[in-house]
Amino acid sequence: MEKRENFSTQIGFILVSAGCAIGIGNVWKFPYVAGKCGGAVFVMFYLIFLILMGLPIMTMELAVGRASRQSAVKGYKTLEKAGQKWHIHGWFCILGCYLLMMYYTTVSGWMLAYFCKFCTGSFSGMAAENVDTVFTNMLASPAEMCIYMAITVILGFAVLGFGVQKGLERVNKFMMSGLLLLIIVLAAHSFALKNAGEGIKFYLLPDWNRAKEVGMVTVVTSAMNQAFFTLSLGMSSIEIFGSYMSDKYTLLGESAKICALDTFVALISGLIIFPACFSFNVEPDQGPSLIFVTMPRVFVNMHGGRIWGALFFLFITFASFSTVTSVFENLVAGLMDNLGWSRKKSVAVNLVVMLIASLPCALGFNVLKNVHLIGGRDILDSEDFIVSSLLLPIGSLVFLLFCTTKAGWGFDNYLNEANKGKGPQISPKIKFYCNFILPVLIMIILISGLLPK
Repeated sequence: MEKRENFSTQIGFILVSAGCAIGIGNVWKFPYVAGKCGGAVFVMFYLIFLILMGLPIMTMELAVGRASRQSAVKGYKTLEKAGQKWHIHGWFCILGCYLLMMYYTTVSGWMLAYFCKFCTGSFSGMAAENVDTVFTNMLASPAEMCIYMAITVILGFAVLGFGVQKGLERVNKFMMSGLLLLIIVLAAHSFALKNAGEGIKFYLLPDWNRAKEVGMVTVVTSAMNQAFFTLSLGMSSIEIFGSYMSDKYTLLGESAKICALDTFVALISGLIIFPACFSFNVEPDQGPSLIFVTMPRVFVNMHGGRIWGALFFLFITFASFSTVTSVFENLVAGLMDNLGWSRKKSVAVNLVVMLIASLPCALGFNVLKNVHLIGGRDILDSEDFIVSSLLLPIGSLVFLLFCTTKAGWGFDNYLNEANKGKGPQISPKIKFYCNFILPVLIMIILISGLLPK
């Protein structure tokens, strides 16, 4: 078995972990839901639940990783008591990471495709009403969908072939630095647009009337869901990075930095999108259409739109690809730890498996468009439902119970690991909250995700 690597720097750990958390949902889902749910009203509840839920669960995942120095399955085996079966959840974590990447690689491929389209001038001179056809034509093309998915998969595993420090850490440092620079440049440009102030008001001023129209229960549960899902907790995608980190800093401090970076990207994304939409009289819509229809309509009307469109989709490509490489590392480490394989062998096998496993989603909008699975959902939505509505909340509950109950690793062991090093300490007083209140909050998310929309 190869010697386990560690991150070379603290900033490397922060950027890679934040890169895993920062994804497509930060760019389109957060701004849309915030605008729909009363702007700052939603943001306020989001920040509250990020602190109440996201932060403690993240410290628990990292604690399991750092204490065990192993990926999910062996991490549980190292820390659980003799005869216990907590490690079974580790296999579900690995399965969940495969399932997540089976559709995320396709969506990440869309980002890359649109970056290439803006670079090559595909949108130049196009009428705004024809922008929709670019997206529908892309979805209808099996070749285009599979090519960009395959590029994403191949590049992702190629990065990991160089190892943790020279591959994952080095590339994610570059991408995250580029992402943060791009997001500031794009936001500054949006601020300078005519009528940008109206978009900023819509997005960030508290509008209790709009929140009441949607319903305060909906606003609160939406904020709770966004705060929880934005960090990708519950499937060991964060735990693996705990296994590579040093003991120099406390886990609360490191988790707070990751959450802060994730929230910064989500908030600033809205400051790019809403001013631009209001400046060009374009209604911001929900879901993928916000990115692939609404924003291109803005760019085709904008002076220098080809450049700004390319930069916007480069920013989103960085956001999605950082998640891809981070989750792929979980898959690679899983085979290395559990089967004793070399990194090269694990990368090669996972590359082939992922290319094949991602095909159903890539073909789900064309060749397999008539295939409907869970509750009539298409392939992408079915895979996303299993991950988002089941594996993430259930997995987070398992990590919570493992770290806080006597039947698992135990609260004292978790606390000792979390408080190693310099930085803010977790108080023993939160034990009651972790044992009795936090599980209820996670159950609310689980139940709300299963209710018909």
